Amino acid sequence: MLASMRVTRCVIFLAFVVITAACARETLVGTDLGSQPAPDFTLTDGATGAPVSLSSLRGSVVALAFLYTRCPDVCPLTAEQFRQAQSALGTDARVRFVAVSVDPEGDTPANVRDFSASHGLDRNWSYLIGPRSVLTPVWSAYGIRTEPDPSGAGVGHTDAIYLIDRRGRARVLLHTVDGVDALTKDIRLLLREGE
Repeated sequence: MLASMRVTRCVIFLAFVVITAACARETLVGTDLGSQPAPDFTLTDGATGAPVSLSSLRGSVVALAFLYTRCPDVCPLTAEQFRQAQSALGTDARVRFVAVSVDPEGDTPANVRDFSASHGLDRNWSYLIGPRSVLTPVWSAYGIRTEPDPSGAGVGHTDAIYLIDRRGRARVLLHTVDGVDALTKDIRLLLREGE
């Protein structure tokens, strides 16, 4: 009887060690950005008109992308990945999805509301707008290049999704081609930190 209890304890201990080791090996999928503070900014939520600062979102994992509402290619894909990640993560209010406009002239409040509605982005979501003079330093701080299409039909821009941890540190850089599974996995890993 005593020997079987020892064997049981050994099996439980080994299972614990294996599970702990497996969890410890989980790494972020995207490009590791270290843990530098994410550059702060304050812009206007295009849907509500309220000011939103990045620092006001501390305590949440923030997925930050740079989009424009008339975009024909990568922006709708990024928005769809945000919607799918929202669905996969459920109602966790510790996650915020944020878009910063790269088209200050075209991203009007009405266009932002239409874009958000058409992509099913209605919770834990902000689409931030502002004049070019206010947006340009934000683009620069995050290494986002913008280039207006000479025809006026659109804006070429850097495809980047930054994940910012709950302490306000830039942790991971993803791109739309990494897919929703990578986005969701990295958000979950950042949510588990410090628990």
